[in-house]
Amino acid sequence: MNIKHRLQVMMFFQYFIWGSWLTTFGIYLINTLNFSGYDVGLVYSTKGFAALIMPFIIGIIADKFIPPKYLFMLCHTICAIALFYAASVTTPNQLYWVMLVNAMAFMPTIALSNSLSYHCLDKSNLDTVTVFPKIRVFGTVGFIIAMWTISLLKFDISNAQLYIACGASIILVIYSATLPNIEITKNQQQSWISRLGLDAFVLFKKPVMLIFFLFSMLLGAILQITNTFGGAFLKDFGRIAEFQDSIIVQHPAILLSVSQMAEVAFILTIPYFLNKFGIKKVIMISLIAWTLRFGFFAYGDPTPFGFVLLMLSMIVYGCAFDFFNISGSIFIEKEVNANIRASAQGLFMTMVNGIGAIIGSFISGIVVDINTHDGLKDWHSIWLSFAAYALVLGIVFYFTFNYDQHKTESAK
Repeated sequence: MNIKHRLQVMMFFQYFIWGSWLTTFGIYLINTLNFSGYDVGLVYSTKGFAALIMPFIIGIIADKFIPPKYLFMLCHTICAIALFYAASVTTPNQLYWVMLVNAMAFMPTIALSNSLSYHCLDKSNLDTVTVFPKIRVFGTVGFIIAMWTISLLKFDISNAQLYIACGASIILVIYSATLPNIEITKNQQQSWISRLGLDAFVLFKKPVMLIFFLFSMLLGAILQITNTFGGAFLKDFGRIAEFQDSIIVQHPAILLSVSQMAEVAFILTIPYFLNKFGIKKVIMISLIAWTLRFGFFAYGDPTPFGFVLLMLSMIVYGCAFDFFNISGSIFIEKEVNANIRASAQGLFMTMVNGIGAIIGSFISGIVVDINTHDGLKDWHSIWLSFAAYALVLGIVFYFTFNYDQHKTESAK
């Protein structure tokens, strides 16, 4: 098996682990453990806290002490232990700490899996720009297959989803031992300021970049909402007798997986839209898509017309996610000076997956609790609240983000 195929297998399991629980865990917490919306948001916020601090810590360790491959294996070993233990936990506070350990070990493996891929491709003299997307797409495939597996086995209301993720983590640890070794690369010239990513904060002196990073944080909050409560929303239709046997209630993760399928398609359109319309209009399209995502959720249900709305919600998710996350990363890559690109990308991740994720997890949980009466959630009002947030965000962004896509590199 050549290195390309070996990395595809690694990437498949990397995201299969995440897909085994990320979109269905909320169903288990609400329907089986009877957690409140705040409790669910608290558990999901662990991902944000981990993204906030772990890139720096793991970066130092990988740079000076443990080669990336072995650090990757160590992190997934910790994940396997944490997931196995989490399956037996039934109280919010204890589950928070266990899932925080899991998140602190798992979030760095996203960057490590990319790093391992780049190193192996470079070592094999393969063009990373051409080959890496063909490797990374197997991660999305793994995520989708995991969602289908959990749904078809009806593990979405069971702790079995955590055992599946644990088993996949163990398989990945064993498999990763067969990957090529990567020696530690020490950069004695890199300052602690650079290691912390603090040199990228000079970008805040530029109004356009300050606004961009601020909206990255606010958009990052949106990204957490459907991962946290989308599955629970679909499962809740089972409270209505006529919908109890619908595919939406029986297999919500399968419907949600259409969102990931849409991601694959929209990724391919990003170069065209960025070249044709520029970053401001592309992010505006993303915000419109987020508004539609929640709006379709608000009016969707298992009836024929309602099902069409739910499907449309899944499709526009691909646009909403890609046109912000991927396009934003490309924008930073082109906009900042070469000597702070890595730090700027790290800052972007911190704003979106760190601060934004924490804010989104807590606020979404509070919104759900406010709209819960006598144990019944008013999902219509919940989703309209989120749609209004995305719409207002889009309007403010339109009038505050003033960027000329045609300016020259020398004008940076």
